[in-house]
Amino acid sequence: MARKAVVTAGTGGIGLETALGLAKAGYAVTVVGRNTERGARAVERINAEEGEPARFLQADLSSLDQVQALGERIAHEGDLTVLVNNVGAMFADRTDLDGVEATFVVNHLSPALLTELLLPALRAGAPSRVVNVTTGAVALAKKVFDHAEPPGGYYGFHWYGRAKLANLAHTLDLAQRLQGSGVDVLAADPGGAATDMTDGTMRKPKIVSPGLRLLWPLVRRRFERSTSGPASAAARSSIVAATDDTLATGQLIGVQGTPVTPIKAATDPRVVAAVRRLTKQHLPQIRVPDGVSN
Repeated sequence: MARKAVVTAGTGGIGLETALGLAKAGYAVTVVGRNTERGARAVERINAEEGEPARFLQADLSSLDQVQALGERIAHEGDLTVLVNNVGAMFADRTDLDGVEATFVVNHLSPALLTELLLPALRAGAPSRVVNVTTGAVALAKKVFDHAEPPGGYYGFHWYGRAKLANLAHTLDLAQRLQGSGVDVLAADPGGAATDMTDGTMRKPKIVSPGLRLLWPLVRRRFERSTSGPASAAARSSIVAATDDTLATGQLIGVQGTPVTPIKAATDPRVVAAVRRLTKQHLPQIRVPDGVSN
């Protein structure tokens, strides 16, 4: 029986390339996305390649209710070997989802909840892996996690980096929590590729703080040059993190497919503790400890 993998936001871009790579590596892949037409095309493409057959499950991962239903459905199906939380989103304008700011929901709360719901299936499928996709934008993030929203005005790029920083800290903390369980937890930095986010939202200067706006066109052009590669190359870190059994839990896999050192904030005990508290506040069903990691 083929090992099973789930890839969120897997109907296009880096997520689809990740799903293709996992299918070629012998996994029966479930791709998750909002759009059924894109999902059907993704499954058709995966199944046209050599590898295990794929399927599509529809879910809007910005809705925690839909994440809950998705997780319960997949968990009910039994063992799972790989979960790749590839979902991510940046918003030009502030948006609420069920009373919580959207960037934090999509980039942290949603994957954290899905992971928790699928832990029984991942334990049943052990040795297994959780791979959370991160970003270099964490380096410019505010490191204050008293609330889901950071202090100050809304700037999409910075809020995106902060939500991804929360998820990276949660990822490395979860790796410690699950040490010895048979479920390894890793992060993957894809670097970049041309996506809807880079082609659309990133072109709006208002997504950065006023002090950066004069320089933003230059910064953006440099970023676009660095993200002009194919999505297949950007998916390498996720595929390696999911399939290389020589990797240890709690590692961050960089764009070259090798371990790199995460930024210090991701392992700062104060940040980790604050992210734990904030995650439990919004997702009380997540059983994270109250102590501070060393």
